[in-house]
Formats: sequence, structure tokens, C-alpha cells
Amino acid sequence: MAKILIIEDEAKLADILAYNIREEGHEALVALDGLAGLEKFRCEQPDLLILDLMLPGIDGLEICRLVRRDSDVPIIMLTAKSRELDKVVGLELGADDYVTKPFSMVEMLARIKAALRRSNAQVRRSSVLRAEDLEMDVARHMVTIDGGTIDLRPKEFELLRVLLENKTRVLDRTTLLQRVWGEDEYIDAGTVDVHVRRLREKIETDPAHPARVLTIRGLGYKYAE
Repeated sequence: MAKILIIEDEAKLADILAYNIREEGHEALVALDGLAGLEKFRCEQPDLLILDLMLPGIDGLEICRLVRRDSDVPIIMLTAKSRELDKVVGLELGADDYVTKPFSMVEMLARIKAALRRSNAQVRRSSVLRAEDLEMDVARHMVTIDGGTIDLRPKEFELLRVLLENKTRVLDRTTLLQRVWGEDEYIDAGTVDVHVRRLREKIETDPAHPARVLTIRGLGYKYAE
């Protein structure tokens, strides 16, 4: 059973979500504004956060940013169809997935299940991966470049691990989605591009001209030494 926090100012929608989540055997908590939601998150430490973008008090993007400073909890953002840019910003701030309103409850429950499965599947491996001055200690969940520690979020870490394990091989977006996010039909391929961009900002000397994670036009990405 997982503890799931819903931060959504539409009370009827929040109640419907909570009801269906409880029917699936999970605990559901509800907050109807941003400030109350952030306080409840800090007090309850949920296993998953469902977060609406448009909230009174403090909006979903700011909550996402604040949560990601201290936690790697899975975040599913709720967005309106007309706010495509906010989806991208949400992913860049650390959201794991987004659902566009209106949505079917079947789809939402499937995404919740997938997010919890991915979160529980972050099994640490005992190997150490190296590429020139970059070293990844998978067991300790640590990446260093020239001895300096690089702070990576879980999906960034997994993305780098997959690329390092397949050095010089080109991996297309579908393959990366399957290996990093798992078998999940709801995750958009654009998620890979967002996470590659964030990863480059942390491990490349010049992210605009990457020397480690290369784009192979029309094919995908590879880690090159």
C-alpha cells in the first residue's frame, strides 16, 4: 500500500481521485490549495504526489521545485491542454509524468501504478562504471567527474547508467524509455529529451556543445569517449 497525496483545488475531482485510489488499496490524502499541500507533503512524506499546476496560494510548478530540493518522490502533474509549455517546465523541474485534463480514471490509475513500480524498482547494483574522468558507483548511487561529486536525480542517474553500460552504442528514445522508465505506454518520448538536456547541464563542460552524451540525428543518443 502506498501513501498518495493529491494537491488539487477542484474539490470534486480531488474526491473522485481519492476514492479511486483508495479502491486500489492505497492511502489517499487531499489538499485543496498549494500552501496546505506543501505543508501536508512535509508532514506526511507520501510515496507519490499528484500535483495540479494551477493552484491558489502557491502554484504547482513552485511546489514541484520545492519538493525536488529534498525528495525524489514520484510526481505526476495535472495540466490543461492549452498549457503545453508548463508540461515541459514541470518535467525540467523534476516531475516524472504529466496527465492532461480531462483524463480517464483508468489512465490515471495506470500511470499511478507505473510510477510506483518504477520508484520501487530502483535497485542498486554493485558495479562501478567509468568513462575517462567520469565514474559512476551504482551501489552507492554516486557520480563523480575528476573527483568532484555530481548531484543527479534518480531518472538522470538511471539514464546515465544505461548510456554508460552501452558506451558508443546508439540508443533510440524507445529503448531509453523502456530501460529507464520501464514498460509504460503513457510516458511520452519527449521526456527522454528533457532528461538528456538536464543531464548534460550537470556533466558537460559546455552543454550546448556536448562531448559526452551525443545526439545522433534521426536515431537517438549515445555516450561517447
